[in-house]
Amino acid sequence: MMLKIKRVPTVVSNYQKEDGGVATEGPRAGGCGRNCLRGCCIQGAKLPLYAFKGEGDVPTKGLVEARTKEAPVQFLESLLLGEWEDRMEKGLFRYDVTACETKVIPGRYGFIAQLNEGRHLKKRPTEFRVDKVLQPFDGSKFNFTKVGQEEVLFQFEASEDGEIQFYPNAPIDVENSPSVVAINVSPIEYGHVLLIPRILECLPQRIDRESFLLALHMATEAGNPHFRLGYNSLGAFATINHLHFQAYYLASSFPIEKAPTKQISSLELGVKMLKLLDYPVRGLVFEGGNSLRDLAYAVSDACICLQDSNIPYNVLIADSGKRIFLLPQCYAEKQALGEVNAELLDTQVNPAVWEISGHMVLKRKEDYEGASEENAWRLLAEVSLSEERFEEVTALIFEAISCPGINNDRSPDTSEDCPMEESGPVDGYNPASRTSRAAIPAGAQECVVLQ
Repeated sequence: MMLKIKRVPTVVSNYQKEDGGVATEGPRAGGCGRNCLRGCCIQGAKLPLYAFKGEGDVPTKGLVEARTKEAPVQFLESLLLGEWEDRMEKGLFRYDVTACETKVIPGRYGFIAQLNEGRHLKKRPTEFRVDKVLQPFDGSKFNFTKVGQEEVLFQFEASEDGEIQFYPNAPIDVENSPSVVAINVSPIEYGHVLLIPRILECLPQRIDRESFLLALHMATEAGNPHFRLGYNSLGAFATINHLHFQAYYLASSFPIEKAPTKQISSLELGVKMLKLLDYPVRGLVFEGGNSLRDLAYAVSDACICLQDSNIPYNVLIADSGKRIFLLPQCYAEKQALGEVNAELLDTQVNPAVWEISGHMVLKRKEDYEGASEENAWRLLAEVSLSEERFEEVTALIFEAISCPGINNDRSPDTSEDCPMEESGPVDGYNPASRTSRAAIPAGAQECVVLQ
């Protein structure tokens, strides 16, 4: 039987309803009357277009500096944040996130607590399956083609001529399915947006190489370490099964960025693989690489390995795309099996990428007032895989990314007899000893938890 939980879904668009459809109230021009991104409204529609250099193969050193000098518009300050503030002035957000109380919790890591009561929408809980990381796209449920065009800030694509270009009023190329940046109407922080790769292809929440490279390009275009991107897989608190990344600006270091690391392997093409030390959630860190594409492909291959192995995970893209945290987790599984302490469940905190990174979004005033590093650590410890399971998963990832072709959307037939890297795995990570079981077992009975 499948493992399921019941929880209140996050509202990211003004066009969501309880049944996952779109809102029907309010006058909208053209097509269905909602001015959406589907075929009924999109013909002839125009949106700003930011075309970045397709520099996936050039050295990562100096990449941000070069782009900043040549950009016709400041990507982060003028375009992304400027357009976001424009939507705030137009009243498109469900609440003013800039008015939410925020504090740094005293302690070694400086966890960040935010009281965000507006993010918790009181509506009928919906069942959400947590035992399958990969699920087919379902067009009958809410997806990003149903958002209003006014919620979309701009198109984000690689330049055709190798130079950064900005077009304030560009037609939407329906046949080539543009990638777009849209607001999250229930923001966690200032500038909270969604990057939706190839939006009209209606891809499920599943990372592939090119979508991850697109996310790294967005991080490098922003060129600011306080602007991060995050990704949640299904089973790790993604609430919408339509491929998307989240991003926002927070002028403070995340606790996870302060955690010590230890290198466990050096992969080909200069990518380093490290593990987090002394942090409540066990995870891997990737950095380096001879080019942005090398780093993107190494991490995306690791993500593909996890999702194909049915292991939920979260990703944080930090330091303008130079450091990437990969965090397999099991909180939803424990929740469905009734293994999470009731006191933690009562907080209604879903530990997704931002919470795991140390930005604790709290929905109850009592939790905010009593926030402590000990409480944050206790919650996040429930998210983490055990040491034994983490070593198994790390070995699984190492084998996948050391052998091109196994988990990177190419035929597995090309990966036979793949030699290990010269450096090999260290710290006891031995791919030969890994198990192939999925992280989420098929339960003997259906488990439902009301959150």
